[in-house]
Amino acid sequence: MSVNQQDLDPDSSTDMEDVTNAEEELIKECDEMWKDMEELSLLIMQVKCLTAELSQWQKENPEIVPLNEEVLVTLGEEEFQKLRHDLELVLSTLQSKNEKLKEDLEREQQWLEEQQQILESLNVVHSELKNQVVTISESRILDELNTKMHDIKEYKEKLLITLGEFLEDHFPLPDRNVKKKKKKTNIQESTAQLITLHEMLEILLNRLFDVPHDPYVKISDSFWPPYIELLLRNGIALRHPEDPTQIRLEAFHQ
Repeated sequence: MSVNQQDLDPDSSTDMEDVTNAEEELIKECDEMWKDMEELSLLIMQVKCLTAELSQWQKENPEIVPLNEEVLVTLGEEEFQKLRHDLELVLSTLQSKNEKLKEDLEREQQWLEEQQQILESLNVVHSELKNQVVTISESRILDELNTKMHDIKEYKEKLLITLGEFLEDHFPLPDRNVKKKKKKTNIQESTAQLITLHEMLEILLNRLFDVPHDPYVKISDSFWPPYIELLLRNGIALRHPEDPTQIRLEAFHQ
């Protein structure tokens, strides 16, 4: 356009700056949402590997035996062999899932490349707009970007729903009636309301992103100990180096 056209529309440069700022903010939010989705995808893959071990735990029933040295040594050897077998089973399961994880990672990387291509296309459009003096509809550009953001949000919601359904099906809360039947000692049972593994992961995940400089969470009575051990043993959660009563979620996105 000519200089006369610029004089006729003195607010065009201001409109262009507003569009550019809005576009940059939306692109930044897209990047952050992608990181969250990548984190959730890794969590889903790792949690699936724990189902066999948890099922084995839930089937175990303690037996009351006489407490003498010979029996204790025998039981210790049996428990050691059982623990070794369980660990070998977990290792075998993780190894068998390795190829599947690689395929999923390749699909996620392909999706990321597609998103990067979209961002590059947006940058090209942005560069072209800066070199042109034309009247562009701000609402049209924002609508297009909002549509893309809406698609990404839907994908994130699907991941969250999938994670929640999987955890509810395979990691339910312990049956309190069975738990009371098994406990025949004088140890007082905690009256705290246990939370699901899904809720535990949600608390750790929110803490990780809301307070990244201090992501540790205090272990409360509502955290079921077997679930805590599963998360720690498989590298999904980490214990505080100085305070063992605090844990944090592993930062897979970093």
